Amino acid sequence: MIREARLNDYEEIQNICEHDLGYKCDRELVKERLANLDNDRECVFVADKDNKVIGFIHVEKYDILYASSMVNVLGLAVLDEFRKQGIGKKLLSKAEEWAKSKGIAMMRLNSGITRKDAHEFYRNVGFDNEKTQLRFIKSL
Repeated sequence: MIREARLNDYEEIQNICEHDLGYKCDRELVKERLANLDNDRECVFVADKDNKVIGFIHVEKYDILYASSMVNVLGLAVLDEFRKQGIGKKLLSKAEEWAKSKGIAMMRLNSGITRKDAHEFYRNVGFDNEKTQLRFIKSL
């Protein structure tokens, strides 16, 4: 079942971020972010199996000066043991419905260069590789 995330999903989402995406993150931060979602601008959906979160997608409305509004996929992950069962595709489909309900007709996402399986998945569900880029971060 795909549903909107609830606050009490934070521990399972954090676990997926850490173990399946490889991002070290703090549980309390995930809890805070879920508690303070701007529902006009962003949404988190989860895949729920037997009351256990087995995947999630986090999307936001993305407005830039030089293109029409898009939905940006900020995170998409499914627990390893549940991959290749159509769950990621269902999560993306739900996010696409959300985008359309906001009048948005384009989605974008970034994927690390080493995530070859993810790249194949994205191509299989209709995404095109637009460009190769570097990401720069500066601590303030």
